[in-house]
Amino acid sequence: HRGTRVVHVATTLLAMVDAAIGGKTGVNLPEGKNLVGAFWQPSGVVCDTNWLSTLPERELRCGWGEVAKYHFLTGDDLLSMSTDERIARCVQIKADIVSQDEREGGRRALLNYGHTFGHAIETVTGHRFAHGEAVAIGMICAAHLARRLGRIDDARVALHYEVLASYGLESSLPTDIDHAALVEAMGRDKKATSGLVFVLDGANGLETVPEVDPARVMDALAAATGVR
Repeated sequence: HRGTRVVHVATTLLAMVDAAIGGKTGVNLPEGKNLVGAFWQPSGVVCDTNWLSTLPERELRCGWGEVAKYHFLTGDDLLSMSTDERIARCVQIKADIVSQDEREGGRRALLNYGHTFGHAIETVTGHRFAHGEAVAIGMICAAHLARRLGRIDDARVALHYEVLASYGLESSLPTDIDHAALVEAMGRDKKATSGLVFVLDGANGLETVPEVDPARVMDALAAATGVR
């Protein structure tokens, strides 16, 4: 049944704002997240937000972790919107980016903000953290890395903490995670084609930054560890 048409019916917040949109199919390997996959666009996506009332709190937080990244993609005041409006705006942002770069040769990589750290956190901890939870912590790590590279200031780092707090998300890297193991896992990330590659915040918004010094990454992990 190659080429079978498919409609995605999203019943979780994570699916509505991210997984159901964009046509990615991914397989996780022991070496890392989404290292094997293809692209197949659905004929349609249905997001019925009535499903959200059926979700446990942790599943909602997992979705809010993905929503949080959209704050830094466009600068939209998402917190001023109703839940339905916020989800619709996230869908629009992702669809617009995917329509410009379906196979992630350029701008679509920006949708991975926080994911290089997040995927490593998931892999190293044996998926102790749900995806959105790991991405949330990953964004904090990315903010500290951007600060150490002189791309953003302390106020911008603080904004990351504020956005995550507004969604009730954990923002500190737990102290029991091996930083060296995280860096090793990030070296196997699907974007790691020019040394360590990250999507980082900066004066011009989010950008892909290649060949990042591992020592800077270790510094950022240290800064993100513990209670703020």
